[in-house]
Amino acid sequence: MSPPKLPIGVQSFEKMRTEGYAYVDKTWFISDLARKGTYYFLSRPRRFGKSLFIDTLDCAFSGRKELFSGLYLDSPEAEWDFTITYPVLRVDFAGGALSQISDLINRLTSTLDGWEEFYEIEKSSGDPGDRLLSLIPKIAKKTGKQVVILVDEYDRPILDNIGDINLMQEMRDCLKNFYGAIKPLDLHLKFVLLTGVSKFAKTGIFSGLNNLNDITLDKAYSTICGYTQQNLETIFSEYLQRFDINEVREWYNGYSWTGDSVYNPFDILLLFSKGVFRPFWFETGTPSFLITLWQKKPRLPAEFDGLIAGDELLG
Repeated sequence: MSPPKLPIGVQSFEKMRTEGYAYVDKTWFISDLARKGTYYFLSRPRRFGKSLFIDTLDCAFSGRKELFSGLYLDSPEAEWDFTITYPVLRVDFAGGALSQISDLINRLTSTLDGWEEFYEIEKSSGDPGDRLLSLIPKIAKKTGKQVVILVDEYDRPILDNIGDINLMQEMRDCLKNFYGAIKPLDLHLKFVLLTGVSKFAKTGIFSGLNNLNDITLDKAYSTICGYTQQNLETIFSEYLQRFDINEVREWYNGYSWTGDSVYNPFDILLLFSKGVFRPFWFETGTPSFLITLWQKKPRLPAEFDGLIAGDELLG
């Protein structure tokens, strides 16, 4: 029997589950998050599995039970009722360039237009935040159900323009208004998750949405993205046996969010595919905004040794 396919670049949960790809079960986190609260924020590096987790949430709240066979969420312990579904609204900034404020407004406008068309709600006008504030109650009323909001890479429009302070501030103000519209909608919301690679606590972008539970450094969710040692030794065992496990650990097991350490999935999958040790993620996934900031204020590599980001910086 051949090993499962390597899900390089695969961000669709349905594709993962129906086309023979190796899948690391993260559905315990879905059950736990939904049971304990409503509003969440998660920061992880790019290409670390955030988009796949967002898509898995979408499928779970949409009642796609057939995709979860054999996974935790389909077990009695999860107590997840797939017969109860919710309207899921997704905002995705992961793809496409937003190089001017009109690009961002058009993206949000197109997203809102799509939701109105799908739920057959009369087209509204106004800025994106006002439209969102008006639209969510209408969707909840029409469906008779609370709404799920999933935002992938909420900070991408800001980070991609960090070299242009005026444009960055315009992007920030637009997003602040849009995200701020979520808080007054509590009665109509079942679950909200925003993901990104940073947290702009000091810029005020979340001042209107200050009820988010930041699980970025929560030990209970340290392995919500990435692969654990156990994952490699079980799900990827046929691939792992070709390599020295200590060398694999030394190259790619350097991530920890105050809990169990995890491997970078992008690096691991390309290692298993190509058979050579290389800094794959760094070559393609390095946040360009960090390079931009470093160019503005260069520091020697040795200056980063022992650098610790405290609570004040992390917000």
